[in-house]
Amino acid sequence: MPSLESMSYLQALVYRRSGIVLENEKDYLVDSRLSPLARDAGVSSVDELVAKLRREPGPELAQRVVEAMTTNETLFFRDAHPFEALRHHFVPELLKARAQERSLRIWSAAAATGQEPYSIAITLLESFPELASWNVRILATDLNEAVLDRARLARYRELEVNRGLPQQYLGKYFTRAGGEWELAPCVREMVSFRQLNLVEPWAELPACDIVFMRNVLIYFDSETKCAILRRLRHVLRPDGFLVLGGAETTTNLDDAYGSVRVGAGVYYQLKSTPADSTRTVPRVA
Repeated sequence: MPSLESMSYLQALVYRRSGIVLENEKDYLVDSRLSPLARDAGVSSVDELVAKLRREPGPELAQRVVEAMTTNETLFFRDAHPFEALRHHFVPELLKARAQERSLRIWSAAAATGQEPYSIAITLLESFPELASWNVRILATDLNEAVLDRARLARYRELEVNRGLPQQYLGKYFTRAGGEWELAPCVREMVSFRQLNLVEPWAELPACDIVFMRNVLIYFDSETKCAILRRLRHVLRPDGFLVLGGAETTTNLDDAYGSVRVGAGVYYQLKSTPADSTRTVPRVA
């Protein structure tokens, strides 16, 4: 296990570069994730890795440490109900609202290895053939460049396609590529990937109609959450939709957002008035 001094150094480094809060009780996680990186760096322990970081404070090794400490757990159509809301509520509303401009922009803000943005793309292809004549773009971002490289490759192992992906989509949108499954070009072409750190300035982000920012705010402290939600106000269009994880909320963090209940999920929109607002959309059978 890392020493208390090493743990303190790593906590400060990871927080400064990513906004992620490492609790003292996570020393076992730090040890398991950084020990392989220590060996790659030519040292035998996490304590020696920290000593190397202190001696050679270059950005490359520090970035590898931060990336090793990020959680990249994801799967196709994770939690299901956000994709039902996308199919039955978000896109139908936006089809009417964007009928003149015929453009749709969606941001997957913690894309990891790509399953979420590709699930969004498949949902659009399956349910909205009229979007074929629209300008539809899905932007997928993540802090970790290594997982984005995997996402761009769009090849998934057997275990990965068996986690959440409906069987009919496997046959329709994937082909065998050796021991992996490769996603079809019609899906891949809808998604563009780029590295983005949510706690740093967001350069040149387009105005978005839907933002998926799921299961990432839980890793930040309240101050960082507030800063991200405040910055998001300038990206999310006034009638757009914000999708957070099941354990996340804007409540007591940013009162510029009101909640929208759609079926089993609660989603968020910017309020038009300062008063609190909550709407309920009838469940779709």
